[in-house]
Amino acid sequence: MNLHNIVGGVVASVNPWITVAISPSTGYTTNDDGTRVPTYGATVYMSGQLQSLTYQDLMQTQGLNIQGTRRALYLNGSWPGVVRADGVGGDLITLPDSTVWIVNQVLEDWHYTSGWTKLCITLQDGS
Repeated sequence: MNLHNIVGGVVASVNPWITVAISPSTGYTTNDDGTRVPTYGATVYMSGQLQSLTYQDLMQTQGLNIQGTRRALYLNGSWPGVVRADGVGGDLITLPDSTVWIVNQVLEDWHYTSGWTKLCITLQDGS
C-alpha cells in the first residue's frame, strides 16, 4: 500500500509538489593538469516536496560534517544517494528556482513498500 500517495494530496495543499531535475553522477574526468571534473548522466525529472530537516534528520547527518543550507527532499519514487561500493553518489538536483543542490544522504527509503524516498540535500555554491 502506497501511503505516500494517500496523504500526498493533503500535504500538497500546504506544501505543493514541485518537479525537480536530477543529474546523476557518472564519475569524473581528469584534466591534463590533474584536476578532476565531475561528469553527469542524462537528467531525470521527478516530482517531490521540499521541507526542512527534522531534529532526527539533523542528528542522522551530524557525522557527515556538512555545512551550509540543507533541506529534506521527498521524492515520489526511488533514488539511491551515495553508494561508494557501486560508485554512485554526488548527484545534483536542480529546483524550479534554478538553485542547484547535491544529494548527501538517503534519510528514508520506502520505495519498495510506499513508493517514496527522503533525501538530505545541500545547496551548492554559485546557486
